[in-house]
Amino acid sequence: MLAKSARLTESGDFARATKTGLRFSSTNFVGYLYIDATSVEPARAGLIISKSVGGSVMRHRLARKIRHCLRDHYALLPTGSLLVIRGLNKSATADCQKEINEIVNHLVRKTNERMSKK
Repeated sequence: MLAKSARLTESGDFARATKTGLRFSSTNFVGYLYIDATSVEPARAGLIISKSVGGSVMRHRLARKIRHCLRDHYALLPTGSLLVIRGLNKSATADCQKEINEIVNHLVRKTNERMSKK
């Protein structure tokens, strides 16, 4: 799982990532990546799981699956970045590994393209 220092916990950070960060959607998830180029803090990640996914047990099971998938991709995230993964309605039955992999790779590639243009 992700270390406690690698998790987003502040509502302001969630808002910053979802309002001003890059966005990429898959069938069951939406990913947001915000990068603060001046920050030297390590990357952090957070989850937003909709109540439409199911009951508490289903939401927590999905959150554990997503965190497990993010652990493999955490090293790819740029320093100072905030990653938020939003689970949508049918995400409890989704192939988390495949979709999270697609989301993170797309967001990191898009970020690298934008940084190289500057």
